[in-house]
Amino acid sequence: MADTEAPALEGLKRPEVTIGEKLHPTWTDFDAPITPADKVDLSTFDITDPELWRRNAHWDFFARMRKEDPVHYCPDSFFGPYWSVTKYSDIMAVDTNHKVFSSSWEHGGIALGEQEEGFELPMFIAMDPPKHDEQRKTVQPIVSPNNLREVEPLIRERTQKVLDSLPINEPFDWVDKVSIELTGMMLATLFGVPQEDRRKLTHWSDIATNRDNPDICPGGAEQWKAELLECLGYFTEMWNERVNSEPTGDLISMLAHGEATRNMEPMEYLGNVILLIVGGNDTTRNSMTGGLLALNENPAEYDKLRADPSLIPNMVSEIIRWQTPLAFMSRTALEDIKIRDKQIRKGDKVVMWYVSGNRDEEVIERPDEFLIDRAMARRHLSFGFGIHRCVGNRLAELQLRILWEEILKRWDNIEVIDEPSRTPSPFVKGYTWMPVIIRE
Repeated sequence: MADTEAPALEGLKRPEVTIGEKLHPTWTDFDAPITPADKVDLSTFDITDPELWRRNAHWDFFARMRKEDPVHYCPDSFFGPYWSVTKYSDIMAVDTNHKVFSSSWEHGGIALGEQEEGFELPMFIAMDPPKHDEQRKTVQPIVSPNNLREVEPLIRERTQKVLDSLPINEPFDWVDKVSIELTGMMLATLFGVPQEDRRKLTHWSDIATNRDNPDICPGGAEQWKAELLECLGYFTEMWNERVNSEPTGDLISMLAHGEATRNMEPMEYLGNVILLIVGGNDTTRNSMTGGLLALNENPAEYDKLRADPSLIPNMVSEIIRWQTPLAFMSRTALEDIKIRDKQIRKGDKVVMWYVSGNRDEEVIERPDEFLIDRAMARRHLSFGFGIHRCVGNRLAELQLRILWEEILKRWDNIEVIDEPSRTPSPFVKGYTWMPVIIRE
């Protein structure tokens, strides 16, 4: 990132952050220095400290955990006690053993923290078979190879329009102008929502994953519930329209007419809507930003890309590994089981840190380097494995591929001109602001 004179950033305000204020005694204060990884007491260490994620400072801690304590127990956190699984092979073992490690919302779901009592949100990613399989099959056709081929021209046309609308020789926020805009357009298409409402989907995605973030949800759980009920009201109107019409290809029509989903209770419907919004928003949006940042931080790779655009598909996989837009998924042990030398008890929370597994030196060669021509680049954990592997992974790859194909047709360089603002979240690993400039 190049040095840029201050006036160039006028009008581009960095988002204010307050979540670093102490919400839990084990968390780092907003302005306090972070204790180096080799100095912390691993017996009490909590990797979910939001300041580690806001400052992009978690890497050394995961490296130490992989080396010294790959199955790590945290006895006390804002979210309660939990186990961290940090090695590639162990993550794979947990992710593919759904009979022992449950995703079901009835046991605690896929995220850390207590569910809001009386406001549980069942969704198929937070279900075990057979119900998970039946509901997943209902929406899977929207990301079938045939459907992706049909939607590719539309994605390309929109990408072209967004890129052609960007200012030249003038700073702008890549997160807002490109990443959010393109993913919002795609979400609106998938749901059959009017394009003018696409930012509502982005907003509800942010609300859904930030109940405890005072920057997004200053009203806490009450605001979180109120805004999600507003989302339910919006999509209930859509459901009523779709259920009384002939089936179409959008997600709401699929849910309304699907044998496994047409009789869902309202909160289960809301849960699945939120799942599909977050799945289609946060992952692609943050990889769109993270990829541009990675190329700026690794200029030799940017040169390599300009010299050989055929590397784009492989680079897309490397971006997704490098970014790991969802840092973890959680499971609950249904029985006592050992992982390595650690005894996991029935009912324990087990967190699979994809972001750590994607940097495991024993499996991935030179894992801390961003290499757009990496061999076996798709050998990453970012989409998960087993029955819960990301249903929209091919769509995400398609959107990223088209974005970079269209960028390279237009410009040799998009320059990141200041350190981006990152989400203070151990779950959604992303960005809220990244100023860039296209120079011509």
